[in-house]
Amino acid sequence: MSQRTADHPIDPQFLQRWSPRAFTGEAIPAETLLGFLEAARWAPSAFNAQPWRFIWARRDTAAWAPLFDTLLPFNQVWAGQASALVLVLSQTRWVAPGKTEAQDNGSHAFDAGAAWGHLALQTTLAGWHAHGIGGFDRAAARSALAIPADYQPQAVIAIGKLGDKSQLPEALQAREFPSARLPLSAVAAEGSFNFA
Repeated sequence: MSQRTADHPIDPQFLQRWSPRAFTGEAIPAETLLGFLEAARWAPSAFNAQPWRFIWARRDTAAWAPLFDTLLPFNQVWAGQASALVLVLSQTRWVAPGKTEAQDNGSHAFDAGAAWGHLALQTTLAGWHAHGIGGFDRAAARSALAIPADYQPQAVIAIGKLGDKSQLPEALQAREFPSARLPLSAVAAEGSFNFA
């Protein structure tokens, strides 16, 4: 991970977090997983609405297959060795303070993303790894996991201990390292949409 460098001083935890695909498949205690979800619970959200919800499943339990089966085949190849899967949902409608009728929550996905970020950092701090997965069948997840209409499936997170990359297909082995980031000037601009 020494090839990762920040453009400005930051805490090392941000450089240490990465998203591997090779996992050992070892069991994760429920209490450990709940600790990761506890960190996610403390994320910031607009009006403290806390629109995130998490459906979790540990490997070799009855909850695993319904969630795992929603992953696209490409992701099933490697995520099958994860210790847990967590589906991140966000509530699209809510009753705002001082209101009596539900209305659209324009920041539901943004807020759920903050919760995922908290979970990912806590996972790394605890010696585990998390990999967010956008490639899953949202309609199948809604059906299999009884998700109400006003909740949007956002991503599935695979969690596990770092495994040997040789267990991955050759094309994925070549990608199994902490990735770099665009320079800050390419993603942050002062005053207007003016990126380097």
